[in-house]
Formats: sequence, structure tokens, C-alpha cells
Amino acid sequence: MKAIEIDDIHFAYPESDEILNGVSLDVKKGEFVSLVGQNGSGKTTLAKHFNGLLRPNKGKVIILGEDSKNFSIAELSRKVGHLFQNPENQIFEETVFSEVAFGPKNLGLSEVEIKERVDRVLKITRLSKYRDTHPLSLSGGEKQRLALASVSVMEPQILVLDEPTTGLDLLSIQGILDIVKELHNRNVTVFLITHDMGLVSELSERVVVMERGQIIGDGTPREIFANDELLTRASLEPPQIMKFSKMLGLNPEVKVDALYKRIVEAL
Repeated sequence: MKAIEIDDIHFAYPESDEILNGVSLDVKKGEFVSLVGQNGSGKTTLAKHFNGLLRPNKGKVIILGEDSKNFSIAELSRKVGHLFQNPENQIFEETVFSEVAFGPKNLGLSEVEIKERVDRVLKITRLSKYRDTHPLSLSGGEKQRLALASVSVMEPQILVLDEPTTGLDLLSIQGILDIVKELHNRNVTVFLITHDMGLVSELSERVVVMERGQIIGDGTPREIFANDELLTRASLEPPQIMKFSKMLGLNPEVKVDALYKRIVEAL
């Protein structure tokens, strides 16, 4: 089953040029896809069509087999979770527990089920000890984990991450990635928007490249990062691990464990 089907969509904000110009894209259920490109290429605009925050001027958006135009934003949010770049824009409750519980309450779940869901998600995101803490007193990494908890507690089948590690230290980044990996292992379709090519190479099964509102590349990380012409056109730099493997005279690798294996074999 396809998680997302985008068919020739066009979109322009009022009194602006077209931001998306005939974009078509299919994403299989359970895939981990990274969407890359320079600022203004249309990445975030495209992703906002998945949960109905934006609607195409032309074309179709099919989510889990159903046309998105038939659903409200609230209904789509149960299928598609969206973690935005600034977590403070998604925080508005007085405690960590109530913040995470807000979505399930709106689903009409029982108090018992709400508590079970929230407790489970707080444990996964390592926020249990902050359950009675005001969210705005958390660190940047903790706020991002809280925003991710609030999204994942809704148990979406699709998760959109828009620059989830911007401004975070290495420990906080690893915490976010561990949570995302666990969700993906549960067959959640993950759609990552990022400028960090290291994240893309290490996590993604597939990379989609955008430029000026169009998709200009679609393939595995190795295929995309080995295409110098494509990278130049999209103003992208290959990840450091790929540059390093080339320096060693080895076939380009995009994952740390794969490069380590090649080095051991070469010794």
C-alpha cells in the first residue's frame, strides 16, 4: 500500500509565483524518505500538503489510499504527524503530561487509555521525570522531544520531520534520532526534511531532491550523492563520510558501518 501519492500538484501562495510546479511523488508505506534541496525549493510547502495545512491549486494528494480533499486538517492529523522546526510553536499546555495528553483527549479516548498512551510515549522520549514540569522550562532538546512525543502519541501512520535537529547539540540530536528510528521500526512512514546530509546518508532509504518547485532527483543515498551533476544543480554537498571514503580510494559509502566494513576488508 502507498502511504503518499502526489499527482501533478501545483501550488502558489496568494500574489506569488508558483512554488510547486507539477510535482508527482509516490511513497510506499514504511519507507524512510529524505527530502532535500536549497531554501525556497518547495520542500516544506510540499510536506504541508500531506496533512492538509495546504491544499493544491491543481492536482491530487492521496494519503493512505484516500483523497486528502475529503478530510479536514484535524482528520488528517490522525494519519499524518508533523514535527515543525521550532518546537515552541507546538507547545501551549501547562505541564509536560497535559501537553502530550492534549491530542488523545481530542480523539475522545478514555482517561485510562490516555494515561497509558502518554506514559508509554514519555518513557520512549525519556521525559517521564518531567511529567509535571512546565514545558517552557525544558532545554531545546527536551522541547523537541516533547513536540515529537505530542505527535507520536497520536499514533500517526506517517511522520513528517521538518529540520528536527536544527540548533541541537549532539546528545540531543542522538536522542531525537533514536526515537525516530524506533517509530520507523514500527512501520511508521518517515518523511525527513533536512539540510544535514550526514543524517540523510545514515538514516534514509531514499532521497528526493527538489529545485524550484520540481523534483529533479529520486534514488538511494548512494545514487544521489554519487551524481555530481545533480548535486551541483541542487547546490548540495555530499556527506563527509562519502568524501572520506573517496579519499581512502574506496568505493563511495554513505553509512558508517558500511565504510568500516570496507576498511577492515581492505586491511
